[in-house]
Amino acid sequence: MTIPQHVSHCIDLHCHSTASDGALSPAALIARAAEKGVTHLALTDHDTLDGIAEARDAAQKANICLINGIELSCVWRKHTIHIVGLDMDLNDEAFRARVAAQQTNRWKRASRIAEKLLRHVNGCDEGVLARATSMAGGDVPGRPHFARVLVEDGLVRDSAQAFKKYLGSGKPGDVKAFWPELAEVVQWITDAGGIAVVAHPRKYKLTATRLRALVADFMAAGGEGIEVITSGQSSGDLGFLTELCRRESLLASRGSDFHFPGASWCELGRIPGLPEGLTPVWEQFQNVPA
Repeated sequence: MTIPQHVSHCIDLHCHSTASDGALSPAALIARAAEKGVTHLALTDHDTLDGIAEARDAAQKANICLINGIELSCVWRKHTIHIVGLDMDLNDEAFRARVAAQQTNRWKRASRIAEKLLRHVNGCDEGVLARATSMAGGDVPGRPHFARVLVEDGLVRDSAQAFKKYLGSGKPGDVKAFWPELAEVVQWITDAGGIAVVAHPRKYKLTATRLRALVADFMAAGGEGIEVITSGQSSGDLGFLTELCRRESLLASRGSDFHFPGASWCELGRIPGLPEGLTPVWEQFQNVPA
């Protein structure tokens, strides 16, 4: 069943829960989505499907249509790129095995981040990994969870300072994980019957030429969609992505990339509609519940 275009629908195809680096549990995320008027939601946690069962139970009670989703990390020409997978068959055993391998990579990365913080941050104690894991609800902690530990211990003023001094790109706690290549991750999604979408294309700080090259390689691998609308982007970015989507005949997606409450610019459902003339990705969904 596809989702028809309708003015009463509020569709958000990119958000995160405590199953990865979000602040809300899957059930609490669904409750907030309902409060914000979202009618169709994809939970796209980083490299895990662990939150979907809880989210699905909550979505049924809240009368929200939950689309199967995930955000997978990969490498393209030495850049870490995120690919959103939508509408996969979650009973596909090969896909689940590949996602489990991604989780193993994330645990290795989290352990390495903890080791580096212990070495470089005065006052950081050996419980940093355990505490960050607890903040992640027992799931793999990401850099935001480590930042919260540093804030709680008074080692930095706030999360922004934690990233500026220790966790941001090129800082002591910035650990590059080993991710599979772009073409491999796209194949995982398509093999499971899903649609691969380039997440927040302008956040990679690629030049226009490099981004076009990324899209070309993505399409050659079987990728079909691109996020035209995401939170925090400029009108210039929207125009560029709209034209790129139209010229390459890609499917257009939209998502808030919601992680936590309190950021008005990055709220569930608070994203504009797709520009005219683009084909919405949801028109191609096959596994949406009736």
